[in-house]
Amino acid sequence: MSSQEIPADIANEVNDLRHRIDEANYRYYVENEAHIPDADYDQLMRRLEALEAQYPALVTPESPTQRVGAPVAGDFASVTHSVRMLSLDNAFSDEELSAFVKRAATRLGSDPESLAFCCEPKLDGLAVSLLYRDGILVQGATRGDGSTGEDITHNVRTIDSIPLKLFGNDVPSLLEVRGEVFIGQHGFERMNERARQENGKVFANPRNAAAGSLRQLDASIARQRPLEFFAYQVAQLEGAEWADTHSEMMARLRALGFRSNPELAIVQGASGVIGFCQRMGERRASLDYDIDGAVLKIDSLAQQAELGFVSRAPRWAIAFKFPAEEKMTTLKGVEFQVGRIGTLTPVARLEPVQVAGVTVTNATLHNMDEVSRLDARIGDQVIVRRAGDVIPQIVQVVIDQRPDDTHEIVMPSHCPVCGSQIERLEGEVAARCSGGLFCPAQRKESLQHFASRKALDIDGLGEKLIDVLVEREMVKTPADLFGLGVAELAELPRMAEKSAGNLVAALDKARSTTLARFIYAIGIREVGEATAAVLANRFGSLEALMSAALEQLMSVPDVGPIVARHIHTFFRQQVNVDTVKALQQAGVHWAEVESADRPQPLEGQTWVLTGTLEQLTRDEAKERLQQLGAKVAGSVSKKTFCVVAGPGAGSKLAKAEQLGVEVIDEASFLERLAGIERDAAWR
Repeated sequence: MSSQEIPADIANEVNDLRHRIDEANYRYYVENEAHIPDADYDQLMRRLEALEAQYPALVTPESPTQRVGAPVAGDFASVTHSVRMLSLDNAFSDEELSAFVKRAATRLGSDPESLAFCCEPKLDGLAVSLLYRDGILVQGATRGDGSTGEDITHNVRTIDSIPLKLFGNDVPSLLEVRGEVFIGQHGFERMNERARQENGKVFANPRNAAAGSLRQLDASIARQRPLEFFAYQVAQLEGAEWADTHSEMMARLRALGFRSNPELAIVQGASGVIGFCQRMGERRASLDYDIDGAVLKIDSLAQQAELGFVSRAPRWAIAFKFPAEEKMTTLKGVEFQVGRIGTLTPVARLEPVQVAGVTVTNATLHNMDEVSRLDARIGDQVIVRRAGDVIPQIVQVVIDQRPDDTHEIVMPSHCPVCGSQIERLEGEVAARCSGGLFCPAQRKESLQHFASRKALDIDGLGEKLIDVLVEREMVKTPADLFGLGVAELAELPRMAEKSAGNLVAALDKARSTTLARFIYAIGIREVGEATAAVLANRFGSLEALMSAALEQLMSVPDVGPIVARHIHTFFRQQVNVDTVKALQQAGVHWAEVESADRPQPLEGQTWVLTGTLEQLTRDEAKERLQQLGAKVAGSVSKKTFCVVAGPGAGSKLAKAEQLGVEVIDEASFLERLAGIERDAAWR
């Protein structure tokens, strides 16, 4: 039946049903009251579903029945945030909170105790952005790196507490709302219990469950998870007037159908802020959702605008982080893991214990010096903390509860993976496997490093694929990568002929690189991209670097005696020399750099890049500076030679002006670079 044939009374009934369901959802999720019995709500929904099935032309994206959309085709699309999703600076003590309030008051010329703050708990969930046009949800996106996130519209549409259509009459033409997606404790427990009964996946904690749910390509999976949403910010608003305060804006969002945290409160000055954080700490365990602190924002929007932002965070808001939760458990054993460059890390195996909502079964002991400092022994009672509520670590051994049958933790004499001898140089903390690329544990990590963006940048060669290639013994050294063919790759799990062809093409493209990237890619200890660029500029060719004497290496700027020894040792190992030769025989090449026994044009100069560059990426600008011998730093100091400032430059620009450091824009930078590069080429 066409839309023209829909009876008027049916269309009116559908509109009435939607309005009644929307109102019930608003009362339930926003006002926290049961407007109608569940049975009546279900009856309304069933009637609406039946009418939409009978008259498909009546179905609209914002209908309450359309909570589950179709699975997305392929991977998530990227979303560029019109307004960056910035992170917040952290405070960990009352003193730091007081200092934050004082700084804000000083900038505003106000009495610290007169400032009003809008405070709420800091949920341990996932930040998302919701975009509405003319009251209809059109896009949901993750925070990503703050500038670019992933399109998760199909999943956020499944969350009952996110309105598909804004409630009320005063609806903006454009509205971007930011908030937190999370799973409450009761919903999490019910979900895991159901999974246990059905032999499904049991999640470790609510945050992981929420994150995994939002990254499902099939929206029906997200729909099955008890996801919830609290709004905490308006990023864009058009077609309506702004409120005067953040708290008024939150009230406006509630009127439009969004949930905000019921613990939200307005307080005055440092004493009010500190008191709120203390109350949240005391109530933390009784809340139905995980929190790891509190978020404190100056309430006045005019004062927020006056304070502005630093490069990565607003000056008008701060996150207070609770002290890490600690628990006692038993250290049952220690295993030694082998890293990319052969470093052995002792990992404590623990009696499982719940710490800050997560079951902890192991914790890093970092190195044997840390084991000695703690005086840790197998069988000890130990105090475990999740550092930053994320990384498990042992902070203390309970010596007075030490059993009689404990025994010492001993560094193995041979690698637990490949059996090669373990070496620990005098004066160094780390012990390392001497097996190099022969060690399977190092092999995987070395290949990942070799293929990484700042090394040979092999698109499509990720961690999981490298695991398969190594485990099937298809690749033992980086040179083996370039012998892979489409046919054999297409037979691997999750690979097909097209993706295999793309990888082979990426490998072929990676054969042409730069000397600096190659030096970085082969994984010499403590040789990062900056040091690799310095070495390439100074020696001009790989052969000259490989044959360099220790004294020559030590004379290179930014290469101290330890790094020089690592480089010298690396090229005295036959396995490494053989690997380099095999890579060159596989076609990996680069343009030779003119021998740089003479200083480079920018040698000894430290440059800083800040703000947004429009014609170059930061990496491209950094690489060109390094090729000319400059050091590129992340902060401004008296030693800084020049600062390149693009739009959005913040504290670094202010620091440069304060210190009298030269500041140039991108156009002047490109002009100067071109001149220096021409002169260098002419010489």
